[in-house]
Amino acid sequence: MRNLLLICCFCTYTIQAQPPVNYFEKVQEIARMERDAHGRLFSLTGETLASNNFDVKYYRCEWELDPAIRYIKGVVTSYFKTTVASTSITLDLMSSLVVDSVKQRNTLLSFSRPTNTLQIDFSSSIAAGTLDSVSIYYKGIPANTGFGSFIADAHAGTPVIWSLSEPYGSRDWWPCKNGLDDKTDSIDVIITHPSAYKAASNGLFQSSLASAGGTKMVTHWKHRYPIATYLICFAVTNYTVFNNSVLLGNINLPMVTYCYPENLASFQANTPKVLEAMQVYHNNFGPYPFINEKYGHVQFGWGGGMEHQTSTFIISTDESLMAHELGHQWFGDKITCASWEDIWLNEGFATFLAAFHMETKYPATRINNRKAIINNITALPDGSVKVDDTTNVNRIFSGRLSYNKGSGLLNMLRFILGDSTFFRGLRRYQLDPSIAYGFAHTADLKRNLEQESGKDLSYFFNQWYTGQGYPSYNVQWSQVSNTSIRIKMNQTTSHASVSLFQLPVALQFKNATQQKTVVVDNKINGEIFIKDIGFLADTVLVDPEVWLISKNNTTAKIPVTNNGQGGVDINPNPIASPLIISLHDFNDAVVELRIYNHAGQLMYKNQVQLFNGLATETIPNQNWAKGVYTIKVFSAGKIFTSQVLK
Repeated sequence: MRNLLLICCFCTYTIQAQPPVNYFEKVQEIARMERDAHGRLFSLTGETLASNNFDVKYYRCEWELDPAIRYIKGVVTSYFKTTVASTSITLDLMSSLVVDSVKQRNTLLSFSRPTNTLQIDFSSSIAAGTLDSVSIYYKGIPANTGFGSFIADAHAGTPVIWSLSEPYGSRDWWPCKNGLDDKTDSIDVIITHPSAYKAASNGLFQSSLASAGGTKMVTHWKHRYPIATYLICFAVTNYTVFNNSVLLGNINLPMVTYCYPENLASFQANTPKVLEAMQVYHNNFGPYPFINEKYGHVQFGWGGGMEHQTSTFIISTDESLMAHELGHQWFGDKITCASWEDIWLNEGFATFLAAFHMETKYPATRINNRKAIINNITALPDGSVKVDDTTNVNRIFSGRLSYNKGSGLLNMLRFILGDSTFFRGLRRYQLDPSIAYGFAHTADLKRNLEQESGKDLSYFFNQWYTGQGYPSYNVQWSQVSNTSIRIKMNQTTSHASVSLFQLPVALQFKNATQQKTVVVDNKINGEIFIKDIGFLADTVLVDPEVWLISKNNTTAKIPVTNNGQGGVDINPNPIASPLIISLHDFNDAVVELRIYNHAGQLMYKNQVQLFNGLATETIPNQNWAKGVYTIKVFSAGKIFTSQVLK
């Protein structure tokens, strides 16, 4: 499917020693800049006009570049496999570039230039399934769509040139299949440039050799992983290069940094922070996806960062920015969302991973950052994570929904499934052979989490991915014994698309010296739970660790008085294990509890001690037949009767 989203995140940052306390504000800026740039792009034609009768297998890109001149000359050789018998193929290439010739095994081919494309005609039909190649010789001044896909600039008076092809800017400066439904299996990038400079690109550095009497260098990079077209990159200037490494299991992964000489000290001081995040991600989300090669940073002059595969471009070494872009190597570069609807698989995940790293390293910031993100999500009553209007760039790049709510969706799944199952599920998703190093829909994530957990998560994705809004809880509670709490969960929703959000809700009961958190699995409105907390509470907090997307939660303590009227609460009903019977409003210090089956046979009998008219009787699992059971409480000559189903 076409219309795949690239994965780019960026923002203007300054280097800082302290952890951010308002990470969500940076996410908002990331989303705003992406939204604005995409808005400019949408005035152009769609993402690709390339024909779909071939799959790209390999690109050999040979480019001549001078940072002082905004111009490109090159030869791009594309190896491809036809999917149907074909007499021609069409590549994306903006009309501003001039094609000198096209060769097939050194034989000149005829070609034409329909608007922003290159149509190559073969001398005879190529059978389906045939591996073939063409070499395209071209030159010119590139167009500049998207964020500025081909930029010649300067830093400290020195020329610099770089690419940023996100989302569909590759065609601005080289002939390619520009859509996001076809990853090439591998690439070689060979750049001829003035000898005063260094050239950076994807993958592993191979060589840099003198050419043309020593005035130029030919730099060769090789990358042997599938890669989306927009993630192929270059940058050339007077870089200072330094190396770090990080131990991932038994592999010492190289970390290579290309930075401006004037910023060397700050890059050297802060690069170790991304290595810490690398270990966190590798251990929790699966092996670094390009572990046979490297990870790298390349400094450029654009206002933030771009997660080019194995070679992230950044303006500065802000820790949360580096963590966000690094997270995209797993979620966005290795696995790319398969539709605009599913952009959260890129941006929601990168937001979640960066927050996960920051929370892990700076746990004191966790609650305040989560609250800020939730406040942003719930600032409006509507909005789904699923993009419901893929023609609206503001909607696609909504910081509130695609970034923050997408991240919040993952946070809730983590709470529901538990850390062990959740992270195993994400590792399964990363290893899924049907999507690894390819493209994914939300259904692919759901399938992997369900397979790992054994749970049907349809209700969750219906409510939180497709549905809109959030819940507001009203928790009514009573102390029904000296150790037990009766809880009634009421819920309203902010949007009519979801009548009730089915979620586990953490409730923290407290007094001056004690506290205990219990979790109730709220599936219906007005649901009643009995929980043993072990003490007399005076306060309850809803979702104290801020796992859930909710707002305006309230609590009310409902007094239980010893008025002799007698009250019996049963939880759960129908009977499950254990059966909890809460007694309240009794005058006696002791009552007798009996349970009869539908035939009148006595199934259970016990003398129950009460505390201020309150008691909780917990009955372990009983091998009782299905049917109606009658509960009778004998107190002061009165009999109080209730019924429960099995």
